[in-house]
Amino acid sequence: MEGERIVLCGANAYEQKYYFNQRFAAIPDSIKEELHVICVLFTEEVGGIFTIVFEEDGSISLETNAEEDDFLYDEISSGLMIREIRRNRQEMLESLSLYYRVFVLKEKITF
Repeated sequence: MEGERIVLCGANAYEQKYYFNQRFAAIPDSIKEELHVICVLFTEEVGGIFTIVFEEDGSISLETNAEEDDFLYDEISSGLMIREIRRNRQEMLESLSLYYRVFVLKEKITF
C-alpha cells in the first residue's frame, strides 16, 4: 500500500452516489456521518465528483472534477467550497491524517 493514494470517501452528482472506503470502517460513526454530509452537500451545491483522498505521506487532499460536457458544474464555487471545508473542518481533517499515519503507515508519533 505504500506509495499510493487511497480514496477515503466521495460523492458523484451524476450517479447520485456516495462511497466510503470500508478499509477505514474503524473511524468513528460521527466522523463517517460528517464526511458523508460534506461530500453529498458539495456535489449538490457544485456538481461533479468530489473525493477526499489520503496522499502517500498521510496528508489529505480534497478533489473535485467534472465531465467535460457538464456546463452546470461551478468551478468557482468548487474552489470556494474546498477552502471553506478546509477552514471549517481543519481539526477533523488533521485528525484523519493522524489516524492514517498511525494506523495505516504505522508511523511512531511523539507529542
